[in-house]
Amino acid sequence: MTELRVVGKSEDGDNLELADSEGNKFTVRVNDSLKAVINERRLASVAEPTPQFSIKEIQSRLRAGESYAEVSRISGLSLEKIERYASPIMQERAWIIEQAEKASPKGSSMPLSELVIHRLAPRGVNMNQISWSTWRLDDGTWNLVLSYPSSEGHSEATWTFDSNKRTLSSKDDGARWINGEEIPAKQAQRNDRMSDHGVLFPVEGEQLQPPRLVAVRTDPLVDESGVIEESPAKEITPDAKKDGVTRRISIPSWDDIMFGKSKKRDGEEEEN
Repeated sequence: MTELRVVGKSEDGDNLELADSEGNKFTVRVNDSLKAVINERRLASVAEPTPQFSIKEIQSRLRAGESYAEVSRISGLSLEKIERYASPIMQERAWIIEQAEKASPKGSSMPLSELVIHRLAPRGVNMNQISWSTWRLDDGTWNLVLSYPSSEGHSEATWTFDSNKRTLSSKDDGARWINGEEIPAKQAQRNDRMSDHGVLFPVEGEQLQPPRLVAVRTDPLVDESGVIEESPAKEITPDAKKDGVTRRISIPSWDDIMFGKSKKRDGEEEEN
């Protein structure tokens, strides 16, 4: 392509005179098309803003359990790009869940997947309605959550999974129930007071009041013949007897709480 330079206008002003580096002269007629090209506004290209986080940082947040919307808001990137970056993270989390289901919780010889079926299926829970979720914690282990339908709508069980050691540790009562562990009784505490048989010791600065003992009574036992039987004395501790307690209160089992029905006897479960 030959580069031309403007020499000037023709005498009538209707043409532009041009010349090349060798002295050859050219003319261009000044018409409306040429004027429009010269006066056309040039649009500056708009560069896409640099994301506030690198792809590695975005994936790290997704791996830690943050939602697409939250990562999009923080990074300033569109949801479409977040979803594109999230694909390998979702595959990793699915792989972690698969490995956790094959592992056996502490104190059990059965893999977690079989324990879940063993606990939930006899209680009418559809295995297609359960769901798993996981995200990595700061120490490198994974938080594993099982959601399943119950009498309260839905319930959860949570474990900590070490993918390197293939170990599972229960984090809540739901996980302990699935594992078959003994669920510890919870004792309510208020204002760091120590309680004993319903007597609360006052905190510092609180006005002392005489203790009041309340006898807790329930209906006596009735056998099939209609004879009223008293509760066995061995069920009541000596300290409780001093407080006027005559019988232990029936505490609902975990199955009563979660599914609204009593747990089957061990013999019945084995027969089924």
